[in-house]
Amino acid sequence: MREVVVISGKGGTGKTSFSAAFAYLEGSNALVSDCDVDAANMHLLLDANFKNQSDFFSGEIAVIDEDDCTNCGICFDACRFDAITPTDDFHVVDPISCEGCHYCFRVCPHDAITMQTQKAGDIFISDIKNNTQMVHAKLCFAAENSGKLVAKVKEEAKILALKKDKEFVITDGSPGIGCPVISSLSGASLVVLVTEATVSGLHDLQRVQKLVKTFNLEAVCIINKYDLNLDMTQNIEEYLEEENIKVVAKLPYDDTFTKALAKAQPIVEYDENSELSKLVKDSWEDIKSIIRNKK
Repeated sequence: MREVVVISGKGGTGKTSFSAAFAYLEGSNALVSDCDVDAANMHLLLDANFKNQSDFFSGEIAVIDEDDCTNCGICFDACRFDAITPTDDFHVVDPISCEGCHYCFRVCPHDAITMQTQKAGDIFISDIKNNTQMVHAKLCFAAENSGKLVAKVKEEAKILALKKDKEFVITDGSPGIGCPVISSLSGASLVVLVTEATVSGLHDLQRVQKLVKTFNLEAVCIINKYDLNLDMTQNIEEYLEEENIKVVAKLPYDDTFTKALAKAQPIVEYDENSELSKLVKDSWEDIKSIIRNKK
């Protein structure tokens, strides 16, 4: 089982569109995971049915027992996150503001405060198009630890892929270079970098490639909307050549992508005979060839 992780240094490059297209093309030979848990949306393109759900718990918040609270105010003075509010009879904790630092818990002289594990998200295993499954998740409002939730999604996906004897796990990672992206890259067989022909596209490509190099991972690149700025595309290609990164596809700007999104379909489903679909199909075949030829 090999894992292909699709990431981008910034949002809006087409990362999820390519991930969904690859998943659609490979069908039952692949298991899919959506690790963009802060803004998950690949389920829309793959018609996920949210068949199985489980809670994800991570981190702690303080809870004050109103019966034991004497309203002494020591916890209020100690809290540096303004998460505790006094009332006439006792103090209460705002669960969104609480950082789970345990400080109030330690200073309370009456043992009125407990630390409780909080629900940080939901994990789903769904049946999707083309007779396969997807592991995906939703981070709860104002919850932290998205990196841990990504790690759990990847763990569940790999377990299921091995159980189902899938050749590939296709992972849609998060944009940027933060904790969710670092967690997304763990254990990747090949990283697909998606960028666009803009100044910010090149800048963020360079940032995310530095992260990929830190983990000593092999990467290839897709340049989306390359014809928006041919000079910038040339700059991107020169940078990729310096980094020894193969360009597996250069796609022109085409509003067919937008039309496919409006229909909640991957481009290769919406218009399978278009030039765009051919380029996406060729890039996926190239990616598979690279992975299969790895030692």
